[in-house]
Amino acid sequence: MVLVATGGLVSAGHSAAAATACTGGTATDFNGDGVTDTVASDPYATVNGAVRAGLVRVVLGGGKGVFEISQATSGMTATPERGDQFGASRTAYDADGDGCTDLVVGAPYEDVTKDGADLHDAGAIYVIHGTPTGIGTGSAIESYTQAQFDPNTVTEEYDRFGFALQSGTTSTSLPYLVIGAPGENVTSGGKDYADAGCIHYMQGTTKTTANQDDAGVPGIVEAHDRFGYSLTGTNRFFAVGAPGETIGTDASFAGAVTVFNHTIASGVPTALVGLDQAEAGVGLAGTAEPNDQFGTSIDMTNFRPSGQTYNSDALLAVGTPTESVGTVTDSGAVSVIRIQPSGTYTELAAIDASADGVDGFPTKGDFFGQRVAIANTDTSVVSSDATIRLAVGIPGRDVAGVKDAGVVQILRPLDVSIGANDKIITRAVSGSVLPGTATARDYTGISLTAGTTNLYVGVPYSKASDTPKGALYSIPWTDITGSTTTGTTTFKPGAGGIPDAGTSFGVVG
Repeated sequence: MVLVATGGLVSAGHSAAAATACTGGTATDFNGDGVTDTVASDPYATVNGAVRAGLVRVVLGGGKGVFEISQATSGMTATPERGDQFGASRTAYDADGDGCTDLVVGAPYEDVTKDGADLHDAGAIYVIHGTPTGIGTGSAIESYTQAQFDPNTVTEEYDRFGFALQSGTTSTSLPYLVIGAPGENVTSGGKDYADAGCIHYMQGTTKTTANQDDAGVPGIVEAHDRFGYSLTGTNRFFAVGAPGETIGTDASFAGAVTVFNHTIASGVPTALVGLDQAEAGVGLAGTAEPNDQFGTSIDMTNFRPSGQTYNSDALLAVGTPTESVGTVTDSGAVSVIRIQPSGTYTELAAIDASADGVDGFPTKGDFFGQRVAIANTDTSVVSSDATIRLAVGIPGRDVAGVKDAGVVQILRPLDVSIGANDKIITRAVSGSVLPGTATARDYTGISLTAGTTNLYVGVPYSKASDTPKGALYSIPWTDITGSTTTGTTTFKPGAGGIPDAGTSFGVVG
């Protein structure tokens, strides 16, 4: 439980000693030694007897130790409670400029006490600063409710502040943080719209909010839009998913995504374009239909067009997991969209299991696109089918008769034929880059994230006997394409220094 206190965001001061010791050099480097570290959440973990209180584990690269962070960690102004789900969201960036990456963790179901009353599921976030010796106990830790983060806002029940997080550095080298509060009620025209949603945005020390009622932001405020449900971004753009958005007059929960750049104008980030499926022939491929939930999952990577000397554009992947393909309900679909600095956009690929040459076929309850991860494996060259990779989570796919074992489908979204080089990876004892055993209701594909070098696949709901507490796999992209055989790294409780405890280890993305 977090107690509401006065005061706003106070970043930890820059430490000269830490700056000397922290050299940075990778996007996720909590001890600043230049070696990439790995973060995996277990939001359903029991902490101090509190079921689903949640925790996060950080595995330092180079075998330098494993750190566990929860609301019981020394320095936290919170207490582990049933259902907080600390770690349900997380992001990492160098917030204070000392060369050590800092970890931001969301607990969107945190109850907040205000004036003696419990505000259920108001939500909170925690900034845990990296140090040359690791992260967690001994770190500077900042805890924020919504009103503590921005005193111009109000902490309320069911806001779910921190449900989604995104951070990074802008093209002008300023750190930024985006926080989703999809349960935020928004008042527009004198009427209160439940769960319309909003985001908090911080760049450097500047803080602001944005919702669909703000000038220049596409869409109109409606109940249950859940703006801020999903977030992604690069150094030039960021995007906000609103899977509950109503399109037209009757397509409720059809979904939409808004793309911004990092320029703050009129007090809010600059909105470039709103994306949705609209009616046939107007929006992106497909037709906006009730409960499509376009924007449930989004991911973005840098894109360098031909003739350009830097990554001026971005590729945005959007998952629509409950899209019907023909008459097959909840089969799912994914769109890949190029975003230009002007806001001009081009849909480069519209993918589902019926697309040309794609392995598999539309099946009810597959939820193709429940999670998406898109990566540019070489940002130093013009982007092409040789450098851009897309991973699509299909957690409801059966594997060899094993129900809901789940798979991940790898595609090259810039290929002329989207299915020309696709590959489906499943957990298998041999012959797969994804080790383990495909087991019923594993829901492989429910947890994905990607970087330039590796794809990370989490199986937090694993039922396999060797990973009953969940697992996370780090797979080199080059191993997936078959050009190397480096090998997959497996992280799981009880191995590699990770405590043998947990419930849903392996949540990433």
